[in-house]
Amino acid sequence: MDDSLYGNVKVFKDHFEVSTPIADRTLKIDHSIRSQSRSSSRRKLMKAASMLRLFSLPGLPWGSGSQEKVELTAAQVESLRTEIVDLEEREAHLKAQLEQIDEILRSARLAGYLFIRTRWTALPGEPPPLDDAEVDDWLPRFLVLHGPCIFFYLRSTDFSPQDSTLLSDIVEVGPLPSFIREEDEQTRYPFYMLTRQGLRFECSSPSQIQVDAWLTALRIDCKSMPETTTTQPQDLSKS
Repeated sequence: MDDSLYGNVKVFKDHFEVSTPIADRTLKIDHSIRSQSRSSSRRKLMKAASMLRLFSLPGLPWGSGSQEKVELTAAQVESLRTEIVDLEEREAHLKAQLEQIDEILRSARLAGYLFIRTRWTALPGEPPPLDDAEVDDWLPRFLVLHGPCIFFYLRSTDFSPQDSTLLSDIVEVGPLPSFIREEDEQTRYPFYMLTRQGLRFECSSPSQIQVDAWLTALRIDCKSMPETTTTQPQDLSKS
């Protein structure tokens, strides 16, 4: 139908008609939402599949319909058996070590790590030893006060001690001047045990409480020197 004239105003017939119905726009929005939902679900499935591939083992595919038979040669079977035996032996060894530590801690009167070094005291008629007080030859050892002996272990998990000494052979016990190590600037509190053979065990620890516990126990067992106080630390780096 042709455009009409109302006076001097020209009217276009289809100018004010709705271009797109509301129902059509609703369908388009719903279609867009469904597309986004399908895209999101697809991404989640791809992510899950990648995680399954990450945790899957070679030769052991996922799913019941694609299982493959794994065949091992005689050499591979023997190697696995050997590894299993080695693991069982190591487990038994570690178990025995734990039982050893437990037995030591239960039965020992005192046990713990100390830094140890030995010096020989000049016997009557012998020349005095060299002055090696500043030599840093302290070695960590695990000491156990058990029965009539003091046992020196390299580690707490060792079955046999490296050395031992009878409490009846210890004739003198006492503190030594504390010092500060130049390497770590840590204060060490030492004490000594002197045997009747002239062997002097010097022990030290960064814990004064630990040293006092050892001195108390040794004085009770050895009935040696009366209690004395530990002197103030000396900085060996300045000497």
